[in-house]
Amino acid sequence: MPGKLPVLLLGRSSELRPGEFVVAIGSPFSLQNTVTTGIVSTTQRGGKELGLRNSDMDYIQTDAIINYGNSGGPLVNLDGEVIGINTLKVTAGISFAIPSDKIKKFLTESHDRQAKGKAVTKKKYIGIRMMSLTSSSKAKELKDRHRDFPDVLSGAYIIEVIPDTPAEAGGLKENDVIISINGQSVVTANDVSDVIKKENTLNMVVRRGNEDVMITVIPEEIDP
Repeated sequence: MPGKLPVLLLGRSSELRPGEFVVAIGSPFSLQNTVTTGIVSTTQRGGKELGLRNSDMDYIQTDAIINYGNSGGPLVNLDGEVIGINTLKVTAGISFAIPSDKIKKFLTESHDRQAKGKAVTKKKYIGIRMMSLTSSSKAKELKDRHRDFPDVLSGAYIIEVIPDTPAEAGGLKENDVIISINGQSVVTANDVSDVIKKENTLNMVVRRGNEDVMITVIPEEIDP
């Protein structure tokens, strides 16, 4: 019976403090039931610091290893409460999770909207996780960690390409940097998000190593 299924309780991310131990649970590289541990580096890493221009989200930053397949899994405190949802890894030792308080707010608003019978507008989706290269220091840090990192100082850096999505079908790869779409220069990750909302076909130029590669991606519509 559904009522007998074990559940994890949502904790209060507002009570989280830097230095606390956390556990990330997921299936990185399809290795099921994998657990990694770390500490909370900061509880309020602003989305704008990650190059998300219109974001009002403060992310939990942790050094718990979050690899491909961990995203979407729970970040748990030592009381067994979910205090975040693993969402992205920038590089080794720098990963981020959506705070549980934001999750609670989203669930409440979604329930209220459904109860009121409001129509839900579909959103366009290509299936990548990305960050903005908005400073020379950020690009230099990535260059130091990845020898084949492209010689660019701006653009949208692809952290992860999700399997079976338009991005994978189009040929995008991790560590690509999107530098233009449909003839328009891309400076930040928000530029990519803005174009995805408006266009049905994305003719991209990506910097891959020292080469510029032309890629076409067709976004698909999904329920938000």
